[in-house]
Amino acid sequence: MARGEVKASWRKPAGMFAILLLILVWVVMVASFSAEIGALPVLVQLLIYVVLGIVWILPLKPLLRWMETGRWHAPRG
Repeated sequence: MARGEVKASWRKPAGMFAILLLILVWVVMVASFSAEIGALPVLVQLLIYVVLGIVWILPLKPLLRWMETGRWHAPRG
């Protein structure tokens, strides 16, 4: 490989597909509870949707690290 040449990695397309799949699964899961959540008071609904809107981001950090480095965990030390 020539100097400065970047080798293509399959991890980035696979990771992008995994992110889209994660979003799809999360949306379907949350939507499946919409009737139960809709029966709650408005402020409780707001709190639930804010929390659910943030929680799906948690698995992204290790996934993005894997896409960039090939490792799920940060190096120790």
